[in-house]
Amino acid sequence: MKRFFQPIEKSVDGSPSSKKVALSSPHESHSGKDDEVGFHRRDPTKFVTWNANSLLLRVKADWKKFSHFVQTINPDVICVQEVRMPSAGCKGAPKNHGQLKDDTASSRQEKQVLMQALSSPPFDDYRVWWSLSDSKYAGTALFVKKQCQPKIVWFNVDRKAGKHEPDGRVILAEFETLILLNTYSPNNGWKDEDNSFKRRRKWDKRILEFVQNSSNKPLIWCGDLNV
Repeated sequence: MKRFFQPIEKSVDGSPSSKKVALSSPHESHSGKDDEVGFHRRDPTKFVTWNANSLLLRVKADWKKFSHFVQTINPDVICVQEVRMPSAGCKGAPKNHGQLKDDTASSRQEKQVLMQALSSPPFDDYRVWWSLSDSKYAGTALFVKKQCQPKIVWFNVDRKAGKHEPDGRVILAEFETLILLNTYSPNNGWKDEDNSFKRRRKWDKRILEFVQNSSNKPLIWCGDLNV
């Protein structure tokens, strides 16, 4: 899959916004009523999917271009893969795969850089869900316009509350009239005997079963499928 941008050497300068990005709880549900003045809730109709190959790196190198792209396209939903930000939680303790790591000086600084970028236009008009790996690897994110909020969000294809797929590879959102699946599929490997090949076969089987059993609403599937 071609990337939207080529890396540039010089970082983009800009004054950080003091606004805080709107973060939603993992399984937040909505009644469908307008909870902010001037908002008329609707389902999303325009989608963007992007393998960022390190969202933090894109913030430092390509954010001005990406911001211009988002302002021009004005998508209702942005599905991001390969976030490559570690999940919250101290070493040896259970991880919170829905939150960014911030228990060290370096992780707090990286989180601040990323959150400042997401608090600035046009991204301040979106709410963000994360599904992250334990380390700077894989991970997905979902940005949804505030007037297009899903009824419920899962982080696995089994629709089990609190469960995240390994490496944060899935975000599944159900809206009134559609279901959105954002995936970062594991690499297929090179040989039959590779563990990655077996892992991918298991992944493909589960995804196929999910798709076959998701006929109650139209399904929109976004992501880096690694095919």
